Amino acid sequence: MPAMGNIDYNEMRIGTMFRKNEDPDPWVVTEYAFIRMQQRKPVAQLKIKNLLSGKAVDYTAHQNDNFYDIDIEEKKSIFIYKTKDEYWFHELGKPAARFSLPAETVGSAGEFLKANTQIKSFEYEGKTIKVDVPVKMDLKVKEAPPAIKGDTAQGGTKQVILETGAVVSAPLFINEGDILRINTTTGEYAERVEKA
Repeated sequence: MPAMGNIDYNEMRIGTMFRKNEDPDPWVVTEYAFIRMQQRKPVAQLKIKNLLSGKAVDYTAHQNDNFYDIDIEEKKSIFIYKTKDEYWFHELGKPAARFSLPAETVGSAGEFLKANTQIKSFEYEGKTIKVDVPVKMDLKVKEAPPAIKGDTAQGGTKQVILETGAVVSAPLFINEGDILRINTTTGEYAERVEKA
C-alpha cells in the first residue's frame, strides 16, 4: 500500500490517524504526551486505538519508528437502527448504501444514537472503520422515578432511562417526557432542553 507521507513521532496529536512500521492496520491517537528524559532520547507516550478492531493499547513512539499518513475518506451517513451488538447506517442520500459496525467499534456514544441521526463515517480502503456520533444529542426521557419531597434541596441526582434505552444520572427535577441534552463523549446530562 503506498504511504501518503511520513509523520514524525513528535508530530503525533490526539485524533491523528496513521499506520505504524510494518503494521497494515489503521490507528488513531487517543492520548498523547511528549516526554524528555535526561541522558535519553525523547519519546512520545501514546494511547492508540486500532480502527478496525477497536482495541486500545499504550505505545511508546521513538524517533526511529515509521508512521505513515493514511487515506481516510470522510462521509456523511445516517444511523438507521441497532441490533443486539451491531449498528446499521446508510450513506446520506443513498439509502441502499448500507453498512454496519460492531458495538465495540461505535463505542459508548452509540447508546445515545436515535434513528435518522446524521453522523460522520470514515472509510479506509473501501471499508467503513469508524463513525463520529454528534457530541451533543437531545433525547426524551422515557422513564424517570419521581423525586421524593425534600430531596431537591440537596441537589441530588437520579437514574433516568432515555428514548434510546441509555441510562444517565439527571437532576431530581427531571421528569418523564422531558428532553435532555446529553454529552455523548462523557455520557453525562448537560441540560434540560424542554420540559414535558
